[in-house]
Amino acid sequence: MQVFFDLDGTLTDPFEGIARCLEHALAGMGIAEAPPREAMRAFIGPPLRRTLAGLLGPRAGDAEVERAVGIFRERFGTVGLFENTPYPGVAAALEALRAEGRSLAVVTAKPRVFAERILAHFGLAPCFDAVYGAELDGRFDDKAELLAHALGERGVAARDAVMIGDRRDDMMAARKNDVRAIGVLWGYGSREELLEAGSDALCASLDDLAGVVAGR
Repeated sequence: MQVFFDLDGTLTDPFEGIARCLEHALAGMGIAEAPPREAMRAFIGPPLRRTLAGLLGPRAGDAEVERAVGIFRERFGTVGLFENTPYPGVAAALEALRAEGRSLAVVTAKPRVFAERILAHFGLAPCFDAVYGAELDGRFDDKAELLAHALGERGVAARDAVMIGDRRDDMMAARKNDVRAIGVLWGYGSREELLEAGSDALCASLDDLAGVVAGR
């Protein structure tokens, strides 16, 4: 079985880095007051362009959004991507899946170049056979499109794959590709969000993940 993992909110907690980089981007765009930190939890998971477009407001055009993305990445690419913490037990959970013969890959809305650096920095890269992410120019920002690409690249039928993530976009990407969807409850999406988005199963703990994937 091919197991696809979301990154932010599923393998690592990126809140500090993303929040600080959003504040940096908004300040650079002349917006003095960023949303409260607690409100920024909603921005963990969705594509960056969508998030910044919402924060800049309806009058912001594509050029303004791209400028904000560039300012965000100025900080994220040097500092923010490492203001991040793997969830306790994630390495053991990944090894348990590999011990059961699962092939593991990452499918993330984060740019692939950043995802690869994060996984390498935290020693998680050897657990994965491949990393799929958005491109810097916005290609594959749509997670359903990205998952379809990953399935094709891996040569895996949808019935032989599972998508694991913590947000609506993960579940909807799986549903659109006829892939089994497992929502995790230690990230940023609520139980209600995951169920409404069509999750096939929920997992409350990394200790339980291998069992949930196996249907035990």
